[in-house]
Amino acid sequence: MQQLLKKDLFAVELEQGKEYYWCACGKSKNQPYCDGSHQGSEFSPLAFTAEESKTAYLCGCKHSKNAPYCDGTHTKL
Repeated sequence: MQQLLKKDLFAVELEQGKEYYWCACGKSKNQPYCDGSHQGSEFSPLAFTAEESKTAYLCGCKHSKNAPYCDGTHTKL
């Protein structure tokens, strides 16, 4: 389950050991996860595995220097 907290910040529940694909292009209709909308572009999803089960805050602005996690960059755009 994902919840849009602000325009560019998603709270998501991650499951330890599960692989996720974070949308890097911004076109996915399943934000913040990839749905294949990047096909034909220069973007590729970022695969990551949850180190622990927890609520995580994933980047929605696509400018985080700590992708897929939000680092607050959206507040400076």
